[in-house]
Amino acid sequence: MKTIRCSILCFAVLLLTAPLLRAQDLSKYRHFTLGMSLTRVLERTDQKMAGVKVIHGRPALIQEVTWWPPNIPGSSYRSGTVEQILFSFYNAELYKISVTYDRTSTEGLSAEDMVKSISAKYGPATSVKPEVDSATNERYDMRQKPVATWEDSQYSFNLVRSSFSGSFELLIYSKRLIAEAEVALAEAVKLEKEEEPQERPTVRKSKPATSKQRGRRTRRVFVRSSHML
Repeated sequence: MKTIRCSILCFAVLLLTAPLLRAQDLSKYRHFTLGMSLTRVLERTDQKMAGVKVIHGRPALIQEVTWWPPNIPGSSYRSGTVEQILFSFYNAELYKISVTYDRTSTEGLSAEDMVKSISAKYGPATSVKPEVDSATNERYDMRQKPVATWEDSQYSFNLVRSSFSGSFELLIYSKRLIAEAEVALAEAVKLEKEEEPQERPTVRKSKPATSKQRGRRTRRVFVRSSHML
């Protein structure tokens, strides 16, 4: 009897922990982890500081690095599916990863196919949104339509689709860091507007008097002086 009760208990525990065992760390994408330093990302992508783009220098340092993974046979980076990856940094800390899939490699795949493929690695999606107005979500711009989301209390892993090309993209970010970065970006834009040079009112410069005008003035002065004598 005890054996049966133990077996039932173990089975119940297994059912409860199975989703946790299946789910992967949402802060990781391939060889990159949110919170990773700019230096580490440059090392892993074999890039130099010269390729880093500074978006804003204050009140916080916002930088971006675009990487086109080499399509090398046997490479663990691309595997023929990723066209490019955009890394976004807040004070030299990776806060967002934007992955664009190669359109030819995903051609013929539906949104459902992509969700199933990602779920096999990261567990069931938290929410699936086949048709959502991207204008209602600040994390996306008008060119992206959210398809599905995998998230926890710290990270958000999103599958989106381009409104123009129809290609699939991944948007992965740290909730804490992206919130801080967005505040800094808004403040940077505000500072730029405040520091824009104000337009000065146009001052009309008087033209120098011609010799003819100077002669007339001289005659007027002479006539007035003659009357006073």
